[in-house]
Amino acid sequence: MELLRSTVLALHPRVVHGFFTRRGGVSKSIYQSLNCAQISADSAADIQTNRDRVAAAMAVDATALCTPRQVHSATALVIDKPFDGVVPDADGTATAQPGLALGVMGADCAPILFSSAGDAVVAAAHAGWRGALNGILEETLRACDALGAAASRVDAAIGPCIQQASYEVGPELRDKFIDHDPVNRQLFEPGERDQFWFDLPGYIQQRLCAAGVRTVDNLGLDTRSDEQRFFSYRRSTLNAEPDYGRQISTIALRSAL
Repeated sequence: MELLRSTVLALHPRVVHGFFTRRGGVSKSIYQSLNCAQISADSAADIQTNRDRVAAAMAVDATALCTPRQVHSATALVIDKPFDGVVPDADGTATAQPGLALGVMGADCAPILFSSAGDAVVAAAHAGWRGALNGILEETLRACDALGAAASRVDAAIGPCIQQASYEVGPELRDKFIDHDPVNRQLFEPGERDQFWFDLPGYIQQRLCAAGVRTVDNLGLDTRSDEQRFFSYRRSTLNAEPDYGRQISTIALRSAL
């Protein structure tokens, strides 16, 4: 099993976190091997085994691995207990409860993990272009604030996601972002014909900084180009594969030291 850590979040002694790669699971074929997405067509038994391994690595009970049903929304929830079989639609979660591992899935969209000063609150968000544009980052920070952690006391880390060199988009998406804020023009590099290369993690970092986050750590790892380590929706689509796996990113509060 391979998990990556943010050097910024690693400075929080009561926090355990990990951006897991696709390695170290039991899934086969296009899902090889640590696919944790329950909405995929992978074997349910294999998915559960993979999730159990992640929970063990996070030192939490398997039932305490909380991953909402991601719908590219701007909905972020405060939670204080496991979902107990009723999985809500959301793309962000925050908690002050030790022993809960907040998780998000990714396969090109960005996982963002958050921790407050004093390690009182942690959060996780899933942001593709739509969720980021519509405010999932700010809504996740509002959930942290509801628990007493203002944005100015929060550190954030952007995990593996599709990077600018791999993210070709059309002019309509560029126009949408520029209409929202002209400063977004800098996030699009011209490509061939009328296409552009979009910097999704750069946009996320820009929004987080504008929201007042204390520190943003961008791991800068590309899911699209690194097939050995990461699942990628865009790569799977270009390869005409029928489905795709998702890697998981998680964060939890330890009990008081």
